[in-house]
Amino acid sequence: MNMFKLASAGILLSILGLSGCSGMTHQEKNTAVGAAVGGVAGNVLCGGVLCTGAGAVVGGVIGHEVSKDEDKKKK
Repeated sequence: MNMFKLASAGILLSILGLSGCSGMTHQEKNTAVGAAVGGVAGNVLCGGVLCTGAGAVVGGVIGHEVSKDEDKKKK
């Protein structure tokens, strides 16, 4: 029963999180994705809160800068 509640809560939070991204610009979405990927990578590499946070910051900056270049190419 606890696994069912945990899975249900995870699915609900995923749906709410994804619906919050619907009004975001392309650059904001890439920043969020970069931060998430960077946080996971930082956690895998070091395993600490500090490394996770640093990875999220670096990933967010990279995602932001990459999408800035894509927006310039479209114009």
